[in-house]
Amino acid sequence: MTDLSAPIELNDGTAMPRIGYGTYKVGDDEAQQAVEAALATGYRLIDTAEMYGNEVGVGRAVNGSGVPRSEVFLTTKVWNDHHGADKARAALEASLERLGTDYLDLYLIHWPSPKQGLYAETFEALLKAKEEGLIRSAGVSNFLPEHLDAVHDAVGVYPSVNQVELHPYFNQPELRAWQAERGIATESWGPLGQRTGSVLAEPAVTAAAEAHGMSPGQVVIRWHLQHGCVVIPKSSKASRIAENFEVFGFALTGDEMAAIDALETGKRQGIDPGGNER
Repeated sequence: MTDLSAPIELNDGTAMPRIGYGTYKVGDDEAQQAVEAALATGYRLIDTAEMYGNEVGVGRAVNGSGVPRSEVFLTTKVWNDHHGADKARAALEASLERLGTDYLDLYLIHWPSPKQGLYAETFEALLKAKEEGLIRSAGVSNFLPEHLDAVHDAVGVYPSVNQVELHPYFNQPELRAWQAERGIATESWGPLGQRTGSVLAEPAVTAAAEAHGMSPGQVVIRWHLQHGCVVIPKSSKASRIAENFEVFGFALTGDEMAAIDALETGKRQGIDPGGNER
């Protein structure tokens, strides 16, 4: 059985932690405090983005934490107005400066932005940065199979990671299987599905939580891990940050996994990556 506390090996050989701390909608000052708490708890994957506006705070936390930089798996993302080779390179250099680091562990294209038609060129720029040692792994976010195939056709490799909306209400089994066949790691954003409704109040989740003496949030995070996904829950509370990390001392049964799987609605809570809104 896979040790879910051990890193996952990406298709380029890089080792990536399976659970990380996400910083979406967290401001600079709050990000610094929250990331410091996450690192003190034991998280080693930190996820941010140019668009989040908190790279400075995240960088201060990482650099001031006392945790060696080599032990922190730092991820950020290039925003849509920086697609294209030259703009992507400039965006990368700006993110490195804000984060106070000379390399990234993972750099993602935040959205395919298909109307621009530049995501393959942008990914090629990421691969060049990887060759130069500025990033360790090149990945994407919110890409559909058609986008991933287009990247592969253009550059000959698939991205190492695709970070997508994934939670019990929208658990994307077909995409997960498709990506696994091609060596693309699936990373879940919005893992607790709390934009509409409440996954945490679902009987399938609360029953499993009661059975294992865990919180509903811990059950859902464990569900992601047992599906082979990398997961990046977010909270600004130190106690919840710590709680979300304590998910390795129990395992959901097959029936519990199936009951949570059955919460699938087929409906996104976020934007459709196939459209041109982004």
